[in-house]
Amino acid sequence: MSRVSHDDADRSPIATRNADAIEAGLVTAGPSDGKDHPGETRRAADARRRRATTPGDEMPVPDVGTASGSSPASEAAPPLPVAVARPDDAPAGDARRSDVDEWGRSEHLRSVVRRLYDPLYRHWFRVEWEGLEKIPMSGGALLVANHAGAIPSDAPAIMHGIEEELGRPVYGMADYFFRTIPAVGTLWSRAGGVAAHPDNAYRLLHDQQQLALVFPEGTKGPSKAYSDRYRLRRFGRGGFVEIAMRAGVPVIPIAVVGAEESMPIVFKSARLAKALNVPYFPITANALLMGPLGAVVYFPAKMKIRVLDPIRFDVAEGLERYSKSRIMDEAERIRGSLQDALHDMLRQRRSVWFG
Repeated sequence: MSRVSHDDADRSPIATRNADAIEAGLVTAGPSDGKDHPGETRRAADARRRRATTPGDEMPVPDVGTASGSSPASEAAPPLPVAVARPDDAPAGDARRSDVDEWGRSEHLRSVVRRLYDPLYRHWFRVEWEGLEKIPMSGGALLVANHAGAIPSDAPAIMHGIEEELGRPVYGMADYFFRTIPAVGTLWSRAGGVAAHPDNAYRLLHDQQQLALVFPEGTKGPSKAYSDRYRLRRFGRGGFVEIAMRAGVPVIPIAVVGAEESMPIVFKSARLAKALNVPYFPITANALLMGPLGAVVYFPAKMKIRVLDPIRFDVAEGLERYSKSRIMDEAERIRGSLQDALHDMLRQRRSVWFG
């Protein structure tokens, strides 16, 4: 994600001389013609300043709409607005307050989601963890898990368990497609969803030292049929490994058993997927047994989650490029360790419904 910075706007002598008027909310910063304009609105003053700007006053600014991030020097920088103080007679506390962070996550909504989801987590899926202590209590870490189910039940279970047991927020990274769905996209962001982009992952992991959850299989994981259950798909090009290297954080693999059976796909309709412009359109056993209700109701499959040992890479962080062969080797090694863990958990499982 590109970062754009702006130089502070120059303060003109007239702006200083009119400070009292600005505090009273009557006029904006001093106009460039050096004359007072009582009662003039901020928009009118800004427009007049732009008209009065001389070629020598022009200053190039970064252009976020171009690949180079710069604009021709002939484009004048719009003047930055001067903050106007709240009038003395304005009601106190009228500023809008929000707990929504820069990613769109609302801790208030997230707490509501946890309260609503907790009975499902504890009594429907009856989630059991193994190795939860391997997730650090501080610092950034990239959580990597297998992904399954027509509407995957593993992501909310992982996020809920870590936030409830460790008290650390988890940002779930998924395809930008979810962000584009009306209403659903907003709720997804408020609940901790972030578009899966390398810049977003780097900022979360390196700059903010957060926990980020990714699913390297992408849509190939949840779209596979029940006959292919627990067979991990290819982990893309290993982009998650490169991000972890650059951010200087460990990769923590997480194996999940039970999500495959919670909403198994019997077959898919390519025609409906194309018509609806979605990655896949599943016909699930839930829908065949329960009708329309089955589109949103999971089977009560017992879910077990195993956290594997963190994987750290002995490379310098912050480099522009890393060895592609090393990245692919590490991604395949992580995929292999997850696949082995899944096989081991399946051998130990007595029942789909009771573990």
